[in-house]
Amino acid sequence: MAADDKKWNILSGLAAGALLLLMGVLAGGAALRESVTVDELAHIGAGVTYLQKLDLRMNQEHPPLPKVLAAIPLVVRGVHADYTHVSWTVSERFLAAGIGEWVFGEMLLERWNEPTSVLAWSRFPMLLLTLVLGWVVYVFARRLGGTWGGLLCLTLFVSTPTFLTFGTLVHTDISVTLFSLLTLWTFGEVVPEPSGKNVLWFGLSLAGALLSKFTAGVLLFVFPVFALSLRWWPVAGQPTDKGELRAWRRKRRWATFKGILWAALFVYGFYFVFSWNQPTIALDSLGTNPAAMALRRLLFPPVIYARAVFWVLFSGVRPTFLLGHRYSHGMWFYFPVVFVLKSMLGFLGLLLLGLVMGAGRKWSGMPDVGALPKGVQVHWRVLWVGLIVSTGACMVSQLSISIRHFTVPMVLLIMLLAPLPRMLGELRERTRAGGAVGIALVAVLALSCLVTAVRAYPYYFPYINALGGGRPAYTLVSDSNVDWNQALPEVKRFAEQHGIPHIAVDAYGFSDLTVFAPQAEKWNCQKPAAGDAGKWVVLSANFFLDGQNCEWLLKYPNEPLAHGSMYALQLPTPIPEAGQPGGPPLPSDYRYLGGALFDVKVFFQRMYDHPEKIQAVVTWMEDMFNTYRKTGKRPEKMPMLPWEEWK
Repeated sequence: MAADDKKWNILSGLAAGALLLLMGVLAGGAALRESVTVDELAHIGAGVTYLQKLDLRMNQEHPPLPKVLAAIPLVVRGVHADYTHVSWTVSERFLAAGIGEWVFGEMLLERWNEPTSVLAWSRFPMLLLTLVLGWVVYVFARRLGGTWGGLLCLTLFVSTPTFLTFGTLVHTDISVTLFSLLTLWTFGEVVPEPSGKNVLWFGLSLAGALLSKFTAGVLLFVFPVFALSLRWWPVAGQPTDKGELRAWRRKRRWATFKGILWAALFVYGFYFVFSWNQPTIALDSLGTNPAAMALRRLLFPPVIYARAVFWVLFSGVRPTFLLGHRYSHGMWFYFPVVFVLKSMLGFLGLLLLGLVMGAGRKWSGMPDVGALPKGVQVHWRVLWVGLIVSTGACMVSQLSISIRHFTVPMVLLIMLLAPLPRMLGELRERTRAGGAVGIALVAVLALSCLVTAVRAYPYYFPYINALGGGRPAYTLVSDSNVDWNQALPEVKRFAEQHGIPHIAVDAYGFSDLTVFAPQAEKWNCQKPAAGDAGKWVVLSANFFLDGQNCEWLLKYPNEPLAHGSMYALQLPTPIPEAGQPGGPPLPSDYRYLGGALFDVKVFFQRMYDHPEKIQAVVTWMEDMFNTYRKTGKRPEKMPMLPWEEWK
């Protein structure tokens, strides 16, 4: 390697390191200012139990790998969990665990340990995982588009609000994005060279994706679609002789199949180890003699996995809110619209420029792969196919509630911009002025993304670009696109600044409000009491138009907190009667979080206060589930809730 090339590689590596450091500061700094988000309450506690007990009973509806990684520093530091608590002992069965995991997680995070320390340490591995994803983006993009292509893609990744928002959270989205990208890339290594080593790395990457999120199963559709594409658009190295071509295809089909088998084996082994102490109650029908118990243990890992996949498919329909409209299920246009609204304008501009440059090359008759170095044409094709398949899966999904479910297509879009600097270099050779303008435009757009990320700090959750027309985020989107219970520290600061000792809060979550906002008192914006008149209140922005029916509060002056994740306002004196202008809604017009038929926040609060009643609630839920299974539809009216009979 020439001295100049070595020096340039060092400089580009330092630049990549600086970009990742910036991301660590922005994402990590924002995370330290945030309270526990909705799903983290269950995920953190579940991860601890996986390591301490080798038991996967908690949070089976999500694969265990990200939760295990998040729990490592907690277990090493000696986090305390009470396994005599009823939330653990009652959770041997699947449905009971669906309640117990939330109670156990709340106890572990907010009662048995110091909350802020547990939250910070559990998020640290997630931040590292995000930075690893950034480095992988840089390395692979550099293979596709040279040093400048790698730095361009990394710049976009580290400044994207979606990755800054969710990159530190104990959740599945970043993990599945990392391993999905690794799976696609290693598959691109298998096609030209189906060696045992490449197949093994492909299988390991696919296993990581399947152990991160069940939707990673979409990757299994990428491989046949890619194979079909070869019939119309051959890649370099593909034989032209029919006999040789059949043998070539057969060898790669077998290599792909072996990689999938390796992935299945890795997934099985992971589940086998981490479910070693979990009771095999689901297989009671096989008997209890020694041979049956051994068989139950061997069969249990695939049973756990398949049962959870079935549950996700069964429950994977949620109401959707977009551009001021509520829908009963996912809409095909949801993710394209949300992606446009929550992406940086510089990123959108670069995508448009890349599309124009690619179309220009096509129209001018230049070869499709001319902008790519030798040896990566297959990878490029795999990434394109992966983008089409993953985007299509998102668009047909009935669960479209957050941009976080679109992270795989987003990172693939970033990767596909890697050849842009090389194309501009070609343009500069043909027309120096045009090339210079293009390079300057790319530099300005990329720099604008970094500026946007710094200016938005630390409030990345409700980020909406200028295409939102300056409208509040809650009028356009909902759920974790705006607020996910992370803004409670802002409630604390607001109360301190205004000298408010007690403030009513209607938050978008189930956690104990006083842990992160000591002045907070639980409140319901749909059911204010007469005594609330004149008091300061805070509510999630999601509750104005979507999660609850609290649009009536918009008639009164309000102040955004956390850049619009929550809002503070002072109630009028007196409060108008329910159903009257300026007053709260009538009970018949109530809405509940997640489209539920009852107030799930009250549900979990009752569970936290009365964990001994979990089994009674499980019985009630089983009756509801059996009724649904027989009728095939949800009841029009909710039966009496169990706690309505409690004293």
